[in-house]
Amino acid sequence: MPTQPSGRSGLSNVSTSAGQVSYVKFSDKLTDSLNDIGRMIQEHKDMIDAIQEVALELTNSIGSLHTLTVKYAGIANSILDVLLPIVKNLPIIPKNIIDMLVNLESMTQKIIDNQASTAKTITDVQGGLRSGDVSKIKGHAGELQAVTRAITGILPK
Repeated sequence: MPTQPSGRSGLSNVSTSAGQVSYVKFSDKLTDSLNDIGRMIQEHKDMIDAIQEVALELTNSIGSLHTLTVKYAGIANSILDVLLPIVKNLPIIPKNIIDMLVNLESMTQKIIDNQASTAKTITDVQGGLRSGDVSKIKGHAGELQAVTRAITGILPK
């Protein structure tokens, strides 16, 4: 049975014993779809690239804030480790101040405890953004959500 392409529309005619039958070739439909996708990517290239650059700068900023936060949380935690036992034994210190200091020590410890996983997530996401590895970025969406929940859980209500 000979096939005769009829141009870009994808319609082809096949001769059969019963006559000619027209149909749309799958390959032509797929080619048209791929061409449309390529055209849309080119039209939105600047926006896609800008989003990648902004995401990279945001992860750089988050990384710097994380480093700063961990540094000062460590300092505060060291001070509180020495100060809390002394303050708890002084009868002139009100209970609400002691509770506040205990709460502060708990928050700083949570920051320190989450430091390694947060740093790894930030580094991995930055790597994915730099290399254009979408799978590496997607793999960390859940971890970034966990980091956000951890930070939100530390923040005072």
